[in-house]
Amino acid sequence: MRRNLATRLRRRPQRGAPMATYDRLPPPLRRWLAEAILPWSAASALRLWRRTLAETGSEAAALDRLAAAESRLVARDAARIWGAGHPMAGDTRRPVAG
Repeated sequence: MRRNLATRLRRRPQRGAPMATYDRLPPPLRRWLAEAILPWSAASALRLWRRTLAETGSEAAALDRLAAAESRLVARDAARIWGAGHPMAGDTRRPVAG
């Protein structure tokens, strides 16, 4: 199986048992990660999740922030990987949380 290596995301060594960390995530965050475009680590997703919950107290806001962060990361690399004509190329707008 080929790995998705065409990204500017930094690679970091994994510590511990990544699947055990994933299994301990809150169910809404696990569902979001299961459908994520990028290969998020459980630790980085949980960091953003906790920060947003601390600020807003809302799981919906945390999911929106994760989606916005992922959109920005994809947009950053889209033109280089898929070409300037890709629909996400250069689109770094952050969706407004409702």
